[in-house]
Amino acid sequence: MKPDQFYNKAYTWILNTGPAFLLGIVVLVTGFWLIKVVSRWLTKQMYRKDIDPSLTPFLLSLSVTALRVLLIISVMQIVGIQMTVFAALIGAIGVAAGLALSGTLQNFTSGILILILKPFHVGDNIVAQGQEGTVTAIRIFYTIVTTYDNRTVVIPNSKLSNEVIINISGSGNRRLDVELKFGNAIEFNTVRTTINNVLDHAQNALKLPERRIGISSIEPDGYKVMVNVWLDSHGYIDTKMEIQEKIMESLKSSGLKLPGM
Repeated sequence: MKPDQFYNKAYTWILNTGPAFLLGIVVLVTGFWLIKVVSRWLTKQMYRKDIDPSLTPFLLSLSVTALRVLLIISVMQIVGIQMTVFAALIGAIGVAAGLALSGTLQNFTSGILILILKPFHVGDNIVAQGQEGTVTAIRIFYTIVTTYDNRTVVIPNSKLSNEVIINISGSGNRRLDVELKFGNAIEFNTVRTTINNVLDHAQNALKLPERRIGISSIEPDGYKVMVNVWLDSHGYIDTKMEIQEKIMESLKSSGLKLPGM
């Protein structure tokens, strides 16, 4: 090819594609600047909305990456690069990855929902998948629960988002129900006074909601007394055992024996 022909073709190519390349560069630079602005705005909004700290960096990274990919695709379209092959390749990779990681992606999505909706928090006592314990960590793919006998249970987040969870400490308190049986010769008012005295001196027994002490059922050989007292959710088991022990000791010392004692 002669130099004149080469220069003519180069000149024609620059005239035809030069404006598109310049526009693409302008869009690319402006787009990256706008993405930085959006990223700072999203950061402020997430901290203002009190999004879980472990989820904030991930959501920011995902949002920024998605915006950058869209920007690059837009610039390629402006420049005139055909996207047919790229789109087919990305689609094939996406389908293969989705099939290979279906379970993992389900746990991932469930983890995001748990961190956003917050059905429970770190430190809550929950019952899930037949396990009862304290939530010690919430990760993207799984949640760690430490049982009361100090076993570490790792539960996939998909199990927690699709099945029943009992948040024992969600409301901050729990009710302790104790049922005791007495003979007909024992006065109920004496029983109630004795139990009230124990509960008045129990450190972790709450004053509100008000406790209840009443006769739950009457039988031929006696009657049953139901005690309802509210306790702090945290340390519930220890407080329960302590109160029951003190009730038994107080009843014995007052001569109010239970059947079989």
